[in-house]
Amino acid sequence: MRTYITLLLDTRRAKKDGSFPIIFRLTHLRKTTSISTGYSILEKYWDYRKCSVKKTYTKVASIATLNTLLLKEEANANDIINKLNDKGQLNFMSITQIKNRITRKSNYDSFYEYGESLAEDLKVAQRFGTARSYRGIVSILKTFTKGKDLKFNELNYDFIKKFEKYHLAKGNSINSLSVYLRAIKAIYNKGIKAGLVEREAYPFAYYSIRQTPTEKRALKIEDIRKIMILKLPKDMAIFRYRNYFICSYLLYGMNFTDMCYLKLENIIDGRIKFRRRKTSKLYDIKITEQLAQILDIYLEGKAKNDYIFPVIKREDPAIQEREISWERKRYNRGLKKIGELCGIEQKLTTYVSRHSFATQAMLNDVPLQAISAMLGHTKLNTTQIYLKSLPTNILDSYNQKLIAAI
Repeated sequence: MRTYITLLLDTRRAKKDGSFPIIFRLTHLRKTTSISTGYSILEKYWDYRKCSVKKTYTKVASIATLNTLLLKEEANANDIINKLNDKGQLNFMSITQIKNRITRKSNYDSFYEYGESLAEDLKVAQRFGTARSYRGIVSILKTFTKGKDLKFNELNYDFIKKFEKYHLAKGNSINSLSVYLRAIKAIYNKGIKAGLVEREAYPFAYYSIRQTPTEKRALKIEDIRKIMILKLPKDMAIFRYRNYFICSYLLYGMNFTDMCYLKLENIIDGRIKFRRRKTSKLYDIKITEQLAQILDIYLEGKAKNDYIFPVIKREDPAIQEREISWERKRYNRGLKKIGELCGIEQKLTTYVSRHSFATQAMLNDVPLQAISAMLGHTKLNTTQIYLKSLPTNILDSYNQKLIAAI
């Protein structure tokens, strides 16, 4: 192993009183760095052969206790190095990363502080949705712990079970609990990767996050046609909301946020070419005649770098996210009115168009892998969640065929 740590007196850096710091010299792949112990002594009190403080040193109550403490810290550092080596991680880490593991410089004992730090990083990366999720769960957990700080070692299986009981006792749903626990899990996993906590302490090793099936969101193709042909005055806001819904469906079920960020420059050779903000997967969609008719309403008089839809009006990324959030709320209210006008009993939301596209693609025998690519998913099992259950009328049809065959 080419990584090791040594206890020594650093005679290169004399202090004003002539003493030298006692340090750990970390060596990793031919590079070296120092780790302070917080102690310094005159050179005459250092035993170079034993790498310890001599008994003649008088500035501490017990030399034996001091030397034992230094040896214990050295043993702990070596234990961390050995564990990293056993996991096969050591040779793929920088010397700074190893030093941080030993000193816990990057360690947030507080789960709350670490969650907040991740949220700040996500804001810088303009991932505002995930940042809100992390901040939200930290706030909820603070209420649960009555403002008391939560350490990583305290966030264990028993804590999660107590949080579950607390959440459900308030009349909240299993699915909302699932959302919160997934945020906790995501933060904890990042903490493990950052070396803040050992994987052996993972609280989800014996806890399964439950989720109950949600009401089917997909519309029948007849209902989609009703929305498409609905006559609406162009000066009404729901005219715009209807167009959002149909455009989403025609753009492979593109989610609302991605639609808001579409610019004229994303229209290239009769196609929409755009990367999903969430996964960076590329959309490359042919503009059909139906889609072109709607897009033309919003393209007139705009420059290449203008947004297609009238949602984003400011330059600041944080304000843009708020603009999208506000418009989404208005859009959902508008969809409720559209559902009433079309006689659609099912509740319409921004995600119904996406789920409807996925379900209709499946019912038209589009292969699952193709549907996954069209939705911009990075994992096939994410697509399977969208298609978890077929509409009941389709199941009834299959059942009728089976009965008729008897």
